[in-house]
Amino acid sequence: MKSETKGMLIGLVGIVIFGLTLPMSKLAVEVFSPEFVSFGRATIAGITGLIYIRWVKAPIPPWKIIKKMLLIIGGIVIGFPYLMTWAMAKGPSAHGGIILGFMPIMTTVVGVLRFKERPSKGFWLASLMGTAFVLIYALIQGSGQLSSMDFLLFSAAIFSAIGYAQGGDLSREMSPKLVISWAVALSLPLNGLVSYLAFEPQYLQVGLIYWASFLFLGFFSMYIGFFFWYAGLSIGGISRVSQVQLLQPFITLIFAYLFLSEKLTAMNFIFAGLVVLSILVGKRMMVVRAHS
Repeated sequence: MKSETKGMLIGLVGIVIFGLTLPMSKLAVEVFSPEFVSFGRATIAGITGLIYIRWVKAPIPPWKIIKKMLLIIGGIVIGFPYLMTWAMAKGPSAHGGIILGFMPIMTTVVGVLRFKERPSKGFWLASLMGTAFVLIYALIQGSGQLSSMDFLLFSAAIFSAIGYAQGGDLSREMSPKLVISWAVALSLPLNGLVSYLAFEPQYLQVGLIYWASFLFLGFFSMYIGFFFWYAGLSIGGISRVSQVQLLQPFITLIFAYLFLSEKLTAMNFIFAGLVVLSILVGKRMMVVRAHS
């Protein structure tokens, strides 16, 4: 199996986990504040990451590695969760999933600018085609208008792309499991403090399903999912594997239907097919990767 194909398959497992993030966040913000959800999930991941670090007896990474991790922390530990959770407090998770379909092209741009990956013109065309399908779908669903929720999600996608690309590149130098473990562990003091300040006593009285969604965000969306995602990016390359993320909006739609009873229409499947086509086309295009 080619490394690009293997990377895409491994990355897809992470994307399925991430596809549940918006529906679970939507459930959580029905009873918890966005601050508690976003920083609380990072606190759970941080504690889990510390346990894993102690279990494998991993040494403290050198300062040059920690500096690279600061972008991961700002991107996918703090920036993306906070903006995305606030967006879920304003609208449906299905709509949010479509808007976040912009993340693959943003991740590709970061990979090109920071890590000297050189996608071919055909690859760019396939990526832009897939992103255009997502944008057209979003505009159709929103009757041609973008809301404050959309802008929150656009901003979240930028933070996410930075964290994804930096984490994928750093995973060429160290274990992907340690990349995310150290990122959440190093930010644990800040996340733990904000979570404590945002906690309200009435949270102890909410239903089990809300706590289950919150715990899923901490253990899986914020931690386990990155085991697969960063491994896929490091094996197959940031530019190519990031295209698998174009499937995430439609995975989110399915989960939104199953867990939140949000409407699933024929148009969803039509655009899902178009996006899958763009991924298959992009997979056949050459991407020159820089050596780490």
